[in-house]
Order: sequence, then structure tokens, then C-alpha cells
Amino acid sequence: MDLEGKTALVTGSAKRVGRIIALTLAEAGANVIINYNHSADAAEATAAEAEALGVGALPVSADVGNYQQVESMVQAATDRFGGIDVLVNNASSFHNDPFPTTDLTVWNQSIATLVNGPFFCTNLAAPSMLERGGGAIVSVSDLSSIEAWPGYIAHAVGKSAIIAMTRQFALELAPTVRANAVVFGPALRPDDYDDGKYQRTASNTLVGRWGTPEEMSNAVKYLVEADYVTGETLVIDGGQRYGHRQKEAG
Repeated sequence: MDLEGKTALVTGSAKRVGRIIALTLAEAGANVIINYNHSADAAEATAAEAEALGVGALPVSADVGNYQQVESMVQAATDRFGGIDVLVNNASSFHNDPFPTTDLTVWNQSIATLVNGPFFCTNLAAPSMLERGGGAIVSVSDLSSIEAWPGYIAHAVGKSAIIAMTRQFALELAPTVRANAVVFGPALRPDDYDDGKYQRTASNTLVGRWGTPEEMSNAVKYLVEADYVTGETLVIDGGQRYGHRQKEAG
């Protein structure tokens, strides 16, 4: 897909890696819908950066786990740009949730964002893509989809569901719409990482460093543009999932 003149909806794109994804697509010529939940000022700033690149930008507030709000967001995108060509399911939720538990707050929030969110957004954006004769969907997962993370059961289940949905989206929407997933490794330092944990994470990758938001966003752009790739999952982690094997086997 040539992104020039296309329209891309990127969920959770006011800040962090989502912001860079939106700006990368904008730099390639796509109009962008900047979805946010609470970060209105950041979304406006990201939209201004996109417009400075010569494309249209629309910040829209919507909780992706709320079907009615997603409906309103997709309608706003259609009203402004005529439809949606690209969907990046990036919005995420990352909260510690020890198991077993008597408090289902984190579970319900994570499933709403990570499972319902991509399903709702894709379900509502796909008709526009089918009508326009083409489309690309990229959904963002992480390494918890292929390995267990202690204390993050809801997150791991949600990110794993993204991989399963990607395969299903690709099958159901073929041949008009392609769907792929990216599995991101470390790209931006979380607020709760002290220097020790930050360095341990870098040393646990095969390349010995953290990735960059630009490296992650370039992978998304590749999958949007790669017309013969669908139903696939691309891992961008610097070999982190193999890093623990650098010193010994078995």
C-alpha cells in the first residue's frame, strides 16, 4: 500500500510509541486520526506535528473498550476523511495483577483494552476498508504473548489474544484487507524501571541495547506497505526472547 493520501487510525497515539507510529505514517503521506483516552493536550500536540508534515490530522477521544465511543470515533474519521484505509491497534494497558486474586479490576480493564479494543476498532473500521477496496491492519502485541510474565496474567492473555485475532482478521477479510501483528520488545523506559533494571533489560537482548520507537514504528510501516504479507506476526525485540540463552544451554 502506498500511504500517500491514505487515512490511518492509530489508537493510543497521543504519546510514547503510538505517537511515533502516527508521525511515521504521516511522514509517508497519510492523514492520521490520533486516538487518545485521557491525554488531550498530548494528542493535540501530536496532531499539530502531523499537520506540519503536510497531512490532515484529527485528535479523537475514545476508550477503545467502549463500543459506542469507537463507533463515534470511526464516524468522525469518516466525516473528516471519507473513510479509513489503515488501522493500527496500539492502545494498551499494563498493570500488575498477582494471581490468584479477589480483585478483578485489572483483569476487566486489561481485557477491555487489549481484547475488546482491537476487536471493536477492527469490526467498525473494516467495512470502510472493504468498501474502499483495500486496507491494512497492524495490531501491537509484546513478548508476553509468547512467554509467561509473572504478575501480569491479564496483560499476557490480552496480548496473546491480539495474535489470535490477527490471524482471524486476515482470514475473514481476505483478499481485500490484510492484517498483521508486531511483537515489540523494549523501546521506551517505563517510569518504574530503576537504572539496574534498565541495564539488565538491555543486556538480556542479543544486540545489547534497548530498541527505539522509530525502529518499532518502521516495522508497522513495513507491514502496512507490504502487499504480500498477511496473517503474520513480526517480532521486533533485538533477540530479547533468546537473550537468556547466551550463557548456557539446557
